[in-house]
Order: sequence, then C-alpha cells, then structure tokens
Amino acid sequence: LSVVFLVLHRNAFLEGYVQQFLYTFRYFCTQEEFLQFLLDRISSTLSSASLDPSTSLTKICNRSFYILQAWIEDCYSVDFATNTHLLCTLKEFISSKVAPLNGYGERLLSLIEDASARKSGSAHQCSSTDQCEEEGKEDRKTLHSLCKKLSEDVSRKARNFNWKLTKGMGPIAQYQRERLYTISSVLPKPCYNSFTEEFPASFVKADEVGPYLLIEYSVQQLCCQLTLLQQEVFRKCHPVHFLNSRALGVKDKCVAVQKAVSTEAVSLKVCNLFLSKCIQDQYLLQLLRNADSISTWVAAEMVTCHTSKLQVSLLSKFLLIAKCCYEQRNFATAMQILAGLENLIVRQLPAWKILPAKVTEIMEELKAVEVFLKSDSLCLMEGERFKTLPTIPSAHVLAMHVQQLETGGFTMTNGAHKWTKLRNIAKVVSQVHAFQENPYTYTPDFKLQSYLRQRITRFKDADISTLAADNCANFHQIPAEKHSRKIQDTLRRMKATFQ
Repeated sequence: LSVVFLVLHRNAFLEGYVQQFLYTFRYFCTQEEFLQFLLDRISSTLSSASLDPSTSLTKICNRSFYILQAWIEDCYSVDFATNTHLLCTLKEFISSKVAPLNGYGERLLSLIEDASARKSGSAHQCSSTDQCEEEGKEDRKTLHSLCKKLSEDVSRKARNFNWKLTKGMGPIAQYQRERLYTISSVLPKPCYNSFTEEFPASFVKADEVGPYLLIEYSVQQLCCQLTLLQQEVFRKCHPVHFLNSRALGVKDKCVAVQKAVSTEAVSLKVCNLFLSKCIQDQYLLQLLRNADSISTWVAAEMVTCHTSKLQVSLLSKFLLIAKCCYEQRNFATAMQILAGLENLIVRQLPAWKILPAKVTEIMEELKAVEVFLKSDSLCLMEGERFKTLPTIPSAHVLAMHVQQLETGGFTMTNGAHKWTKLRNIAKVVSQVHAFQENPYTYTPDFKLQSYLRQRITRFKDADISTLAADNCANFHQIPAEKHSRKIQDTLRRMKATFQ
C-alpha cells in the first residue's frame, strides 16, 4: 500500500515515479483497486478542497486529479478501452460527484472522449498484415507520452558496437523476367476480400508476378516501404504490452508465438505475474505474429525461386535490405529478415555457395547486430543517436529483456515490494514511447506496399519444407555424366565382391 501512496508525493512526477508506477502497478494491484484508491482520495477531499485551496486536503485532491489524468492519457488503450466496467465506473463518478463541484470533471470527461475517439479511429485501421485490410494514407498521430527521460539515470553503459555505415548500397543487377513460377498447390488461399479491389490491375495478382518486383526495386525503396509497414504495427503498441509476456506463451528462441495458438486460446494461468483479476491486453501476440509472417515470407520467396541465378539475386537483395534496415535503426525488420534467412532449409540452398564474398559478410554482420541487441536491454538508448534518429526495436528481443528482469520475486521477506526491480522494468519498456515519438518520414509508395502486403499474406502460413521440395533449384545438381559414371563405378565394385 505504501507503494501506491507514494504517487501522491509532491515530487512523484518530477522524479518519474508516477510514470513508472503507471506501467508496473499491475504486478501488485488491479486496475479496479488503483482506480478505487484514487476515487476514495478524491471523494474524501473534494468538498474541503472547494472551500480552502491552500490546505493539504486540496493538494491531495489536485494530485489525485493529475494522476488520474496521466493514467487516462497514457494508458487508456490498455486499461480503460479493454475494461468497460472500469470505464463506466470512472465516468459515472466524474459525472455525479466531480462535475457538480469542480470544473476539472468536465476536463476529465473531455479527455476520456478524445482518448476513446483515438482508440476507435485506430481500430478501423489494419492492425497487422494478417488482416489484409487497406489503411488510410495519413491518419497517424503520435501517442502521448509522459515518460520523457526515464533513462537519464542509467549508469550502466552498453557495450560499444561498431556500426558499419556505408555511403551507398550500390546498384543491384536487374535480371529480365523469365517464365512466371507459382506454387499454388501448397499455399493457403489469400484472404484479399475488398482489399485488392482498389489496387491497380498490375498489382492485384501479386502471386502471379512472383519475386521479380523485388529484384526490380532498389534496396532503398524496399527498405523504406518495409520500414513504413513495420512502423504501422509498432506505433499501435504500448509499453505495458511487453509486460508479463510469459503468460501469453512468449518464449525465447524459435518462433515466439505458435501459429496454431489463437489469441483467445492463450491461458493466462501459467506463469502469470499479474494479479488474477488484472486484465491484460494481448497486442504483443499480434506484433510477434506479424514478425513471424515476414520471416516466413522471406524464406518462402527464397525457396520458390525457380533458377539459381534468381535465387542468388534475391538472397543478395534480402541481405542488403536487412543491412539497410539496421543502419536506419529499423532493427525489427532487420531481425525478421535474418530469421527468415536462417531457416534451416534456406541455409541449405545452393545459392549460398556462389554468393559474392562481400554479400556473405553481411550475414555475419547481421548476427553481430543480433548479439548487440541481446547484450543490453537499454543499448538502443545510449548516446545521442536515439534522440535524433527514428528507431524500431525488435519486439521479441525487447520482450525477452523484460522477461529476464521479471525473473525472481517482486517482494522482500517483510512483504515490501522491490521498487528497484519495478523501476528497472519500467525503464526498459519506456523505450517504446520514446521511439514512437520520433517516427520515420519516408514517402509511402502505396503500390509497392500493396505488393508487399499481398506477398506476405500469401506466404505467412506456408510450409517452407513443402515449398522447397517442389522446386528443383533448391537441390545441389550433379552433372549427368558424372552421376552416370558414379553409378557404373558402384556397380563394378559390387560385381567384384561376388566374384
């Protein structure tokens, strides 16, 4: 209870306590309990505050209002929008108890309406590539953030990483289109619906075009548009989404979220660190499924190339795109492409043996970036780069860092909560808002984005092993004469053994 009462301290906002508390109170307090705590403070001091503005009761009342406002502004989407009973309790209290006595009531009601409108507006947009719905061109507002400099007191410095920035990505050789190659027998049917009806005719059948458009577009173009697509899903997440991810089934290594497990089927009873009655938004699962879809798309594009020449060209293109993404601090897409190229079947493709040495080095460079990201939970906040350049972190890596901080108990032997532990967790997840406040400003290419969306949707549930088995370019070819000579030598040796 003392942890809750500290939010009313006069320096709670200045010291960052309120912001950190709003992210982590779910470990020891439900939304209903915290709301009731604030409403009780307001109810007991509201009448006295209206008479004498200089008393301690007035200060308690005002601070309770400020905390309530901060909670609505910063956490409406994860607390109130997902809990109608909580929202109704708050609105009824403000309308019946606060509004008649204090003008702050109307301000809070207006704040709730604005937050609800923003939430409703974003609900109509495409939440991931799985849904295949067209979004508006420009209706993206930055999420309000109260945590501005939670990382200022971080004494631990991340290990230095030598960024290999290149002056230019260089031209990628363009190959003329060969015969179209599609494998429709093993792919799930794409769910385009009305999403494709507004596309130009040349982009409606992206599955017929195949990977050729990926070859024709430059690395910079593909990097920019993949970054914008990634930014759409990242801008909708909240720092709280990364808490208690073990309860959602998120694990280290391999696939973060199994495709067969639906959002509704996830059990919150296993490894649940939140209180049992605390409602948890599961948008993190959507983020990780989107990442898994992009990795599967990369692997599928590789194994469906019908010639080794096209395979080498596409492999080079993906490696250069991933390099360009991480240099632009889009670590999410870079790691997704790396995961796709590290697929066991993709790693066995013959194209790796004839890949230029300079391009092959990019793979090792990407692995070094992955190690760097996993080395420190606050490595992307070091220096001045994160303050001036947009950044999209890897959702899975960030979730793993939070899980590591969540390991162990949250209370001491005397029953007091470990505030240092809760504060460290809040600092790590606060990166989400810090990065969201500095978005990428690339010019969107809606035609290219439409093509990428359809390709990702088409391959997101594909079986890579089945796709690879139907393509002879994925196997090491032995010359016919050499193969025939090997058979004759084998028969000759077998004949000799029977003589």
